[in-house]
Amino acid sequence: MDNLPRIQINDSTLRDGEQAPGVAFTLAERMEIARALESSGVDEIEAGSPAMGAQEIEEIRVIAGSLATARAFAWCRMTRPDVDAALRAGVHCANLSIPVSTIQMQAKLGLAPEQLLARIHDVVSYACDHGLSVAMGGEDASRATSDLLVRAVECAAAAGATKFRFADTLGILDPFRVFDIFTMLRQNLDLALEFHGHDDLGLATANTLAAIRAGATHASVCVLGLGERAGNAALEEVATGIDRLGLGWTGVQLPQLEHLAEVVAAAAQRPIPEGKAIVGTSVFTHESGIHVDGLLKDPLTYEALSPEIFGRSRSIVLGKHSGRTAVRNALEEVGIAASPAQVQLLLVRLRILAQQVKRTISPLELVELYTQNCGALEHPTRSQEVY
Repeated sequence: MDNLPRIQINDSTLRDGEQAPGVAFTLAERMEIARALESSGVDEIEAGSPAMGAQEIEEIRVIAGSLATARAFAWCRMTRPDVDAALRAGVHCANLSIPVSTIQMQAKLGLAPEQLLARIHDVVSYACDHGLSVAMGGEDASRATSDLLVRAVECAAAAGATKFRFADTLGILDPFRVFDIFTMLRQNLDLALEFHGHDDLGLATANTLAAIRAGATHASVCVLGLGERAGNAALEEVATGIDRLGLGWTGVQLPQLEHLAEVVAAAAQRPIPEGKAIVGTSVFTHESGIHVDGLLKDPLTYEALSPEIFGRSRSIVLGKHSGRTAVRNALEEVGIAASPAQVQLLLVRLRILAQQVKRTISPLELVELYTQNCGALEHPTRSQEVY
């Protein structure tokens, strides 16, 4: 790790994640999520938006006061009243966000470029003068011109900001473009860079990793990719990708990711898809005959990610795509030594049953098939033979 850059993880589940349609966390749920994030080794927790009102301010205050190691951030618009609200929430860090694309600057705020720069300087200076550590957030930075983007960040840095969050607000970028943008930003700016990616094209994780490869020092993420529309870059994917691809080290405890995902899924009332990368129930489950045969010889044949890294274990199940090795192995585990002909017959019966019930077949059901079929061994036809 000494030769790898330290990448800070900023989790926005309690803010951007809760903006997913229909998601509303109670204070108890927000506290549980914050504790799970901190226990997992997350550096920064975006606790909420104090501009929402008195209740939100109080909840942010409670969350921030409960953290021992993680830093609590408030998300604010680039206005003095939002800064004041953040101060009432008792946080020491704030992300001050403002649109930097022409369309959003004009349509949302009616600002010309020079007015934008003046507001950034005024509000960032105001926040820093009141003791806040400030990250400037560039909303819709994907559609900003490079010149204005650099000028805006330089203005924020001169006023005291220590980090710039580049937001791909509409999720329109690809990893190649992200890499080029962050290479340019790294060459022209001398402060911490963070990428905040939305998943409208399914590229949020890839884009985040591309930004890190090009010099980003912070990744803004949400557990399970929760968030508006298609969501955000998933914490569990980004943290694992940084670790396994050798892009840096985060301090995130990979064995804690499954529990963290379960806590957020329960609070959001959104079940984790079985095939969800890293934390899904099926990601270390194998059925295909060719895969199982290889795994039983050497797990590295079909597992680039070892389940042990995440405190989990692999599972071999029986189904339509199983092969003879899986059937023989399952029988041996319950003390049955079947002949090759018996294994072949059982495999045919197993596949028929799996197609009928449209699910995997349990070891008990396999034993029942053995009991029912292995007294009368007919030779399977060539079309039924499986290799």
